Amino acid sequence: MTVREVVERRSVRTLILTGAGATALLMPGFAQAQQAAETDLAEAEGNEIIVTATKREKTLQDVPVAVSVTTAETIERAHIRDVSDLVSVVPSLRVVQLQGSQQTNFFIRGFGNGSNNVGVEPSVGVFVDGVFRSRTASQIGDFPDIQRVEVLRGPQSTLFGKNASAGVISIVTREPQFTFGGAAEASYGNFDAKVLKGYVTGPLAESLAFSLAAGVNKRDGFAKDLGSDTRTNERNRWFVRGQMLFQPDDQLKIRVIGDYDKIDENCCGVVNLLSSDATRALQHPLIGGKVSDPAHPFADKVYGNLPSTNKIENYGFSAQVDYDTGPFKLTSITAFRRTNAINDQDSDFTSARLLATNLEDKHLRSFSQEFRVAGDLTDSISALFGVFYLNEKFRQHGELYLDDQFRTYADLLIRGNSGGALNVGALEGAFGALEGAPNKYLGTFFTDTTGQNIDLSLKSQSLSIFGQFDVELTDRLTLTVGGNYTRDKKKFATDVTSHDTFSAINFDAPQYAPLRYQLLYQGALGNGLSEETAAAFAAARMNNPLANPLGPLRTFQLFPPFVNVPNAVEDGKTNDDNFSYTLRLAYDATDHVNLYASYATGFKASSINLSRDSRPPASLAGALASAGELVSNLHYGTRLADPEKSKVFELGAKGSWRNYSANLAVFYQEIKGFQSNIFLGTGFALSNAGKQSTYGVEFEGTARPIPPLTLGVSITWLDPKYNSFIASAVGDQSGRRPPEIPEWSTTFSAQWDQDLGSGNHLILRGSYHYESTAWAVEGLPGFIKRDAAGNVVSYAPAIEAASKFKRQVDEVDASLTFAMENGLELSVWGRNLLNDRYFNRVFDSVAQPLAVSGYLNQPRTYGVGARFKW
Repeated sequence: MTVREVVERRSVRTLILTGAGATALLMPGFAQAQQAAETDLAEAEGNEIIVTATKREKTLQDVPVAVSVTTAETIERAHIRDVSDLVSVVPSLRVVQLQGSQQTNFFIRGFGNGSNNVGVEPSVGVFVDGVFRSRTASQIGDFPDIQRVEVLRGPQSTLFGKNASAGVISIVTREPQFTFGGAAEASYGNFDAKVLKGYVTGPLAESLAFSLAAGVNKRDGFAKDLGSDTRTNERNRWFVRGQMLFQPDDQLKIRVIGDYDKIDENCCGVVNLLSSDATRALQHPLIGGKVSDPAHPFADKVYGNLPSTNKIENYGFSAQVDYDTGPFKLTSITAFRRTNAINDQDSDFTSARLLATNLEDKHLRSFSQEFRVAGDLTDSISALFGVFYLNEKFRQHGELYLDDQFRTYADLLIRGNSGGALNVGALEGAFGALEGAPNKYLGTFFTDTTGQNIDLSLKSQSLSIFGQFDVELTDRLTLTVGGNYTRDKKKFATDVTSHDTFSAINFDAPQYAPLRYQLLYQGALGNGLSEETAAAFAAARMNNPLANPLGPLRTFQLFPPFVNVPNAVEDGKTNDDNFSYTLRLAYDATDHVNLYASYATGFKASSINLSRDSRPPASLAGALASAGELVSNLHYGTRLADPEKSKVFELGAKGSWRNYSANLAVFYQEIKGFQSNIFLGTGFALSNAGKQSTYGVEFEGTARPIPPLTLGVSITWLDPKYNSFIASAVGDQSGRRPPEIPEWSTTFSAQWDQDLGSGNHLILRGSYHYESTAWAVEGLPGFIKRDAAGNVVSYAPAIEAASKFKRQVDEVDASLTFAMENGLELSVWGRNLLNDRYFNRVFDSVAQPLAVSGYLNQPRTYGVGARFKW
């Protein structure tokens, strides 16, 4: 009897027992762990995996959507530790960790954003046991009780109340069991990596069961910080997770989950990829700063003058109530979550004392409530209706200050850029004298008191009403119609104070005309003009912003004055609503082949630029002036990005035979108003792309040609482009291919399960993950050519500089496990065995004009482990 036949009987108890029986037949090496197998509906091989992507338990073949499932067995065999490791088994997924332990970006089919700015909701939604994790501090957390991870590709709206415009990562853990069982695991690897985790479950009463999972994950950093004499990119995290299951009868089930995890890590190292005159200035003997050698970026050596702080506390509580009335099943999921994070780092990423602190103290609280009802309206019509509500409150305090060597560093740069005509002390005296107060600025430029205090807050509420109908038009043809209406409200505020006298100076101000004249006059004389001609030249240009000789100094105005929000012009509020929908036809062509065609839309509400770069748009300059809100030397930018709206056309085929399976999806997907968040060298610019789209093909297949051998292949081909992106941070990107999206992503895997007799097995698993060459960033804004007034002259240098940095992935993972009849398993494992190195992200170096830095991937790791199941 197959799992599919069992599902058709709709008997949960029989489903569990038959799933365990199928597991025992397909994987006899684990027959001794039948009790644990009974709880893991995802342990069966091929397309007999049970998924809940459509909010109902179905086999993978019967789910007419593009979804990849990573089972508990794969997670164990591949030694997947967190979400970032999933890319080795799901080619359409890409995960990038950036400057801190909580800064993680998820991309599905090339679409994703959100990690560097807590005001930007991710385009890829992450759910753990049905609870939405709104920010990227979420991770697998080494849960030893994971049942499966489902990755749904494309917009999801009619089944997940929280609309996700690019896709969903759904992590499902095992429910507590009424049979005593558990597992314990210990692992040791290079970089002194130590992982210890365990799981126990069993009955407390006739209708009450529990489970408790806990673990510790520690590892030395793989990069040596030669400036602070520490190691960075380390692991130091632990978690505990408890569950209670109350099931008095076949109708009612109540599942309560509480979890707590903590991270305290030094992360993440940055290497120097391209030096400039500014880099050489910080290496001057007066400063003695050091950076990593750009000729050897993968030497895992970085420089900083203090270790990074990443202290993250993440905890929550959820309760799921399921009540089966017969024709309908009612579900309620209530969740409270809280995340507290303190991050600080030496953000100049050098051993020089340029930046003293870049502190971020964040606090996020969320409450979510989901109600669903699902059932059969008639013999041929089934339906699901739901309501989802999310309430979040976020606040952040930040401090960004210069350190005691920045003044010397700035003086060296100013002297070099002006040919010795200017220096910090001379500027302080000249500006003060021209204002009639010679001592006003003396000793105030670029001191260690220069910087910003940053306080930000955000309150958001989102309400979705969603539903879906499945109509059996014939015995083999099913029509699906679904919809989601979302209303989203946000209220945000900034309280940013700049303590920087230099950044507040308007170089075009009338009182500085004599200084501008003198600099122009001296420059003209130096170029061979006569005194009379030089004087005329200077007089004609001294009040022209486009000829201002002080213009290059704008690079050093790091903390310009700020117009906070709300103000007389900006109320700091957004109010969005949208109706998304899904249309799909699914056809059972044979008993083994299913076909489907679908059209779906998705939505993501406005995102807020909660950073020091949350500045009013230039279009509001007139209104701000009329309201008296302008400040001296105001810089403009973006406060928010408008909503994203996505859609996908998809054709799919799923086939499953006795020892083989194959899934194929061909699609066109686009997002209008894609929310782009690009690093500028000192902060982030949040803006909307007009439209980003991709054509794609995805194939997943498994084969078992002989009993011991199981083969797997996953291939993704993507052809993305910016259909329209006029106002990017590096100019018009329309027609160009977005960065970081490879044309080809593939994973090949093989597992040999050799029966040694007496219930013992030797299991060899290997996989190869490949991503074709893709450029690492769309442009480097620090290379934009500007005139003396700061206006853009050409974006071409920014594009040219970025084109030199590309990435390609070739990663090999392997493990060898000896599984004994008594439940003990011993293994050796390795990840990235070829030590393939590449850039995760490339960006303009902080405080080093025309230099480039980057984040690197993890090197080869390997180790040994022991696991015992009972």
